[in-house]
Amino acid sequence: MLAGQAAIAIEDSQLLSDLQYHINELQTAYDTTLQGWAKALEIRDAETQNHSQRVTQITLALAKRLGVDETQLPHIRRGILLHDIGKMGIPDSILNKAGPLTPEEWEIMRRHPQMAYDVLSGIPFLRPALDIPYYHHEKWDGSGYPQGLKGEEIPLAARIFAVVDVWDALLSDRPYRPAWEKTKVISYLREQAGKHFDPKIVEVFLELILEEEEKND
Repeated sequence: MLAGQAAIAIEDSQLLSDLQYHINELQTAYDTTLQGWAKALEIRDAETQNHSQRVTQITLALAKRLGVDETQLPHIRRGILLHDIGKMGIPDSILNKAGPLTPEEWEIMRRHPQMAYDVLSGIPFLRPALDIPYYHHEKWDGSGYPQGLKGEEIPLAARIFAVVDVWDALLSDRPYRPAWEKTKVISYLREQAGKHFDPKIVEVFLELILEEEEKND
């Protein structure tokens, strides 16, 4: 009898091991697909080439520093890869316009978070990653979009990513402006703490950047 129970236990253990293996394989396939989506968008949008790759490492480091649970990091990573996926629905004439957008064009551009939500919310695997694509243009003072959320109403992952996203964008060349000097970007983040950004996250982010610079000196 004991031998039979042991055999059943071993068989159950093997089944669980096989199930976990196939789950991991499926997650890997999903993540590879997400990377392909992100790459396709970067090819289409000249402004964002290699942007997702740069911001992923910094955002995950910042999330860890802020005490985000390790189990949430894969969802954050997927959210970063998909943060601008809604721009696939924006016309090239707006997405790649060399000059400033008109008010009407901005109105169209501001739809991309909702477009991302509409596409991704129907995929159960990606629902936990939606906070960044949908909310990363919200602002701490409530003046952002698409929902006009304020303060801690904005999901933490989106508040973290917003700081890193703007940091990388301002340090990069754009058709309508050259890249900013790092000191200017730091001043801007400090000035926007409590307005655009969660002030605590700005503080921790700048500490992290300073530490990285000291390591590289």
